[in-house]
Formats: sequence, C-alpha cells, structure tokens
Amino acid sequence: FFFSFKRNLNLNMFSFFSRLATRRVFFRSSSSLSDLNLPKLTSPKRIVITRHLPRKVIEFLERVPNLHLDKWEVPEPLPRNVLLEKIPGADGILCIITDKIDEQVLKAAGPQLKVVSTVSVGYDHINIPLCHEKNIQVGHTPDVLTGATADVTLALLLAVLRRLPEAFAAVRDGSWGPWDPLWLLGTDISGRTVGIYGFGRIGEAVARRLKGFDVKRILYCGKSQKSWANGLAEYVSEEEMLKESEIVILTCSLNDSTRGKFNNETFGKMRDGAILINTSRGGVVDQSALYDALVSGKLSAAGLDVTTPEPLPLDDPLLSLKNCIILPHIGSATVETRERMAMIGAINVVHGVAGQPIPHPV
Repeated sequence: FFFSFKRNLNLNMFSFFSRLATRRVFFRSSSSLSDLNLPKLTSPKRIVITRHLPRKVIEFLERVPNLHLDKWEVPEPLPRNVLLEKIPGADGILCIITDKIDEQVLKAAGPQLKVVSTVSVGYDHINIPLCHEKNIQVGHTPDVLTGATADVTLALLLAVLRRLPEAFAAVRDGSWGPWDPLWLLGTDISGRTVGIYGFGRIGEAVARRLKGFDVKRILYCGKSQKSWANGLAEYVSEEEMLKESEIVILTCSLNDSTRGKFNNETFGKMRDGAILINTSRGGVVDQSALYDALVSGKLSAAGLDVTTPEPLPLDDPLLSLKNCIILPHIGSATVETRERMAMIGAINVVHGVAGQPIPHPV
C-alpha cells in the first residue's frame, strides 16, 4: 500500500513515507527495518497491544530487536480487567479507540510508561492532559483515513437519498412487484445546498467528492475562514449554514464544544425536512433529540456511521425508523486504510519506547 503525508516531513519517519509516496514503493512485511530509520532499542521494552491487528504489522513489530509484544489476538475487545493486569511495567501501549486510557490505567502502568499510541485519528478516549503531565507521549494516525471516511460519507448520503436499504430489503422479502412509477421514490443530490460541520481534512475530502454530484452550494462554518477552501466551499455563520442547508454533514472532532452539539436546539435551527449525516463521533449528536426530530418530520432522514454507544442496542428507538440508516462505524474499514493506520500506530510506539519524538504526536 502507498503512503502520502503532507505534514511533519522533517521527522525521519516521514521522510521515509514521503519517499514511499513519490517513488510509489510498496511496503512489504519483508522490508528491512533499517529502511525505516527506526531508533534502536538499547534495552528490552514491552508494549501492550490491545486488539488484533493486521498480520504484516505484527510481523513488523516482531522483527524489532529488544521489543516484546504482549498481544491480545482475538477479535473481541480486551476486557478492562485484563488490560489492568497486563499494563503494569509496560513501556508502551498500542490501543484502539474503544480502549479507555484513563487515570486508572496510567497509574497501573507505572512510571516507566513512555508512550500511548492509538490506531485512530481521534483520541478522546485518552486522558491527554494526564499523559502530558506524566511526560507520556501520545500518538495518533491523522491523514490516513480521510479518503475512506469521505467515501463512506457519500455512500451513506446516497443510501439515505435513494432509500437503498428499503430497496435491498424489497428484493429479499418478495415485496418487489411489477414496475411502479411511484414506488420507492428517493430524491436527487444534484442542486442541493450542503452544509459541512467540521471542515478539516475529512470535511474537505467530502466537499471535493460532492463537487462531482453537481450540488448547488457547499457551506461550512467555524472560527475562521480557510483560504484553501476558496472555490470549494462558502464560509458562513453557523446559523446561516443550519438555516440554508438541505443536507448537513458532520465531520468534526469530539470535544467539549461539540459534545451533544446537535440537540433539540440545533435541530430547531435547521431547515425543515433537512437530512443529517454523521460520520464524526456518536457523541456529537443527542440521539434522543434526533429520534424526536425524525418522528416529527423536522428532519426528513438521517444517516449515521457512529452512535453512542457502539454497538447500538437492538432495542434503540432509532433502529425502528425507516428514515434512519445506521452503519456499524465502518468509515475507515478498508484493508488498505486499516493497514496504514496500524503501521503508523506501530511506528509511533517504537519511537516512543525508544525515548524519541514520535512521528504523529497529539
């Protein structure tokens, strides 16, 4: 697979990734470790790996001298009590977004813990201030799942607009009858005004894809206008974006200012009959308020790739609605993307346990 990175090229690891991108070199598990310009471990180090990862990434880590892997190799999540049993004395943690790395875990690990590396872009599951206070480096995997998540965002939007789940079901349950000009009518994406809440890397990628569907306008809001967005999207106030957008797409990060942001008050400001698409974090949306908005008709439909909790209980009211399509958090779920994410997380953790600056710090 190929790597393409735009930032932090001054770091050794990213000069390597830059060469991969420009020379189109294919990374194989048999590649020489010396090619990666990794720091050498002068004494044994142990890392706890909280979930099963792509085999080529594990093989890469197994070839790092003086690195011991404490692996969890089954598909099910690592139980909290097992994590607390494994973590004492560890030099590094290679985790995923469902692992809560809080004060209890950091205290159990001990003072020798050097790095927490998450195989995700988001890091709201990690107590960042406490890690920094303890001089523990925290790494994540930005710039790698942008395209995959943007693709799923558009797929989810099209599924909502064209009622694809209902169409799939009709084929299987026998309700597909003679051609009917008024059956399973969806709505066009072309000519629509789309608002993007959270105009970062993923928001930009979504906007570029939307251009190919002949949407009328693409709006975004935020603390300041982004010069690079000129010609791609229009910068407006949050109020105008909510009022004007027929489709609102959430691609923001989860933090104190966005947690529960899309609630009764926000839905009240949105255009009647608008569509909501969320591929950011489940916590950005008040799901009880979303249910009410969908039932009342304030919103005509919604598409979610993220929920709270995950997985969503089968008795959740949102699952009873035909106008709400829910995916099981598959935004980055391609072979290529997950391998890239895991490899970046692995490289971060090796740098961290060696006491060197990690390529992608938080």
